[in-house]
Amino acid sequence: MKERIYQLFLGLTRRMSDSQMMIFLAVIVGLLAGMGTYVFEILLHYIKMALVSWFPTDRAGFLYLVYPAVGIILASLFVRYVVKDDISEGVMRVLYAMSSKGSRIKGHNCYTSVVGGAVTIGFGGSVGPEAPIVLTGAAIGSNIGKLARLNYKNITLLLCCGAAAALSSIFKAPITGVVFVLEILMLDITMGSVVPLLISTVTATTLAFLLRGFEPILAVTVADKFNLVNIPIYVLLGILCGFIAYYFTTVNSAVARLFSRIGSQGRKWLAGGVVLGVLIFIFPPLYGEGYEAFTSLMHGQTATLFDNSLFYKYSGIPWVIVLYLLAILFCKVIAMATTNAAGGVGGSFAPSLFVGAFTGAIVAFVGNWIFGLHLPLVSFTLVGMAGVMSGVMNAPLTSIFLIAELSNGYSLFIPLMIVSSISFAIDYYLEPDSIYTKKLRKNNELLTHDKDQSVFVFLHIDKLMETDFHKIDRSTTLGDIVRFVSTERRNIFPVVAEDGRLEGVVQLDDLRKDLFDRGKYIRSITHYMIQPPDKILPNEQIQSVLRKFEENKTWMLPVVDKNGRYLGFISKSQILAAYRAQLVEISQ
Repeated sequence: MKERIYQLFLGLTRRMSDSQMMIFLAVIVGLLAGMGTYVFEILLHYIKMALVSWFPTDRAGFLYLVYPAVGIILASLFVRYVVKDDISEGVMRVLYAMSSKGSRIKGHNCYTSVVGGAVTIGFGGSVGPEAPIVLTGAAIGSNIGKLARLNYKNITLLLCCGAAAALSSIFKAPITGVVFVLEILMLDITMGSVVPLLISTVTATTLAFLLRGFEPILAVTVADKFNLVNIPIYVLLGILCGFIAYYFTTVNSAVARLFSRIGSQGRKWLAGGVVLGVLIFIFPPLYGEGYEAFTSLMHGQTATLFDNSLFYKYSGIPWVIVLYLLAILFCKVIAMATTNAAGGVGGSFAPSLFVGAFTGAIVAFVGNWIFGLHLPLVSFTLVGMAGVMSGVMNAPLTSIFLIAELSNGYSLFIPLMIVSSISFAIDYYLEPDSIYTKKLRKNNELLTHDKDQSVFVFLHIDKLMETDFHKIDRSTTLGDIVRFVSTERRNIFPVVAEDGRLEGVVQLDDLRKDLFDRGKYIRSITHYMIQPPDKILPNEQIQSVLRKFEENKTWMLPVVDKNGRYLGFISKSQILAAYRAQLVEISQ
């Protein structure tokens, strides 16, 4: 039955033109990604309701000490024994698939991130649902592209359609989904790519409206109009958001490095459970993704943030509120990084919004309380969300459109642009890579809008290396070379020791004057051996290899491992030929 349906599917798509087929598949991807998002939200909602809805608000919830560790352990066991694959850092996995896996994502990612993410966040993991949802949508698009037997370019487009549709569905924000793909996943902007993206995001958003209603995710009203007098405060907020964004990415990397030094998974569970449990016990708003917390904050309901906390009876003291909000802001990043590093499944999208909301609210609260400025709390909270997100993700346009669509706050475009651009500039100066791209760029696995750089991502030393060179050793004589040189097509010979180390090279050009002097045939080849001007490591980036070619004015260099053992040669002409072929493949 499945085979019959599949053949009907292939037959239907083959009767369409390329543009018709991509539009048809974009609709399917939008529907499936939207449904996947809905299932994720339902699962997450019922897990949270079962665990915390019955807590008395005026007493500390001691189960907060236990829940996060249980969630991390369950998610880790699910990943290790059921998934048997890495599903963490969803957006980074999508970028990696685009650059190194031909945009092919394994089929299990269509549902495993939903389960792992819902368990992690439902039990209190302080991460966001967006990364697992984006990975789910991208996997749906990628696998539909594989079923339709599309090429790399069209599979990539459907992958991006799925990611955009999933993000659009969770936020009910179709424009944000498109901008996210263009700005973060770095898809090329062409009519052939934008139309399917728009169709998939509109389809997913329409399904979200049908299943979840038309209310915006943030049920707030931006009643205060933009006031020119507040521009200096917005500039200050942009500067603060830039530095907070840098703190966000720096702490996230530091915690990840710290946990990587912990040997066993059991110790990671213990350390992560203790840190996360204590933080959530002290600051309950850190539980889960935190949407309820910053929604209450922007409504001015700061007292609700003290529910189930040790500080419940101090909720009406202004200076306590400020310190409490500051502590939550800085601890949210630690809680998020700990959740992911200990084995949880989640992303940094919602935490960046959370931290931004608290940054903007603190500025407004302090300005009104101490300086009597009458700053609009809702506006500053929303703009702060865009500011920190812009810096963390290096995505100012995505952050601007997201906040505008989330809240219907289109009147905030000017302050959104001011704060997002300043925050982006500061964070980019301090750390050019976003939270998603830092590791990928280090490993030369990042695609960008720069076509030259993107082509290099697909080129690898091990695939370009040539190994059909005649190896010789120190005992070889000139006469030996003369006897086999007529059958060799190479004009360079690596001199290799018994343990495999490269000792030098012999070039045919250096032998020519003595090739017909029989009196010198007993001369050791070491008389002609030279050291290569440089050596290449097998994991070296192509850009680094090309720099070595230019610096040494040569066209051929040996490849050796970290112990100096000979592996082969790589030529500049081979790289340039592969570059041209890859450029044609990407373009087509």
